[in-house]
Amino acid sequence: MMAENTSRSNVWKQCALTGVLTAVYLLIAIPFKAISVIPGFTDIRPVMLLKPVYGVFFGIPGCVAFAIGNLIGDIISDSLRWSSIAGVAANFLGPFFFYFFWKRISKTPFSLRTGKTLLTQLIVIVASAVMEAAVLLPAVKLVDPKIDGMLFAVTVFLNGTMFPLLFGIPLMILMQEELGFKPITKEGGSP
Repeated sequence: MMAENTSRSNVWKQCALTGVLTAVYLLIAIPFKAISVIPGFTDIRPVMLLKPVYGVFFGIPGCVAFAIGNLIGDIISDSLRWSSIAGVAANFLGPFFFYFFWKRISKTPFSLRTGKTLLTQLIVIVASAVMEAAVLLPAVKLVDPKIDGMLFAVTVFLNGTMFPLLFGIPLMILMQEELGFKPITKEGGSP
């Protein structure tokens, strides 16, 4: 009975965390929805700075929040299309790359203190952005074949690399070094 209560409590904590992370996502994403590159399909997305943060520090709840936040953003901005299904998948997998890499693949715990780990984080950022473009582009072209595929892919790639590099990495260093957040790694905790 006690284990069942602990399990339920953990589920509610995970749901609450996902809700809070989704709200933070929306607070950052919604104001920038007006800066469209391809109206209805892609825009300038500073919220992408949260992609590595959500994956490394919050794990699966962060990945779910990122996907749900993107879907809600599409609904609010009247950008909901069939390609939004791929958007949910790509926006879940983006932070999941970071979670999976630092939790399952990396032999070292997460830290951005050395040049080697910064380079590793850069590689994961680029791989994540390439994956997002590869998932989204076919879906967008299927929905609207007239979309400039190159412009779309480059915009997705730049959003997925520049914001995590310029703002995500400093935020992660601040969270870990100054605010005491524990990454979800082999030696880290769980949300």
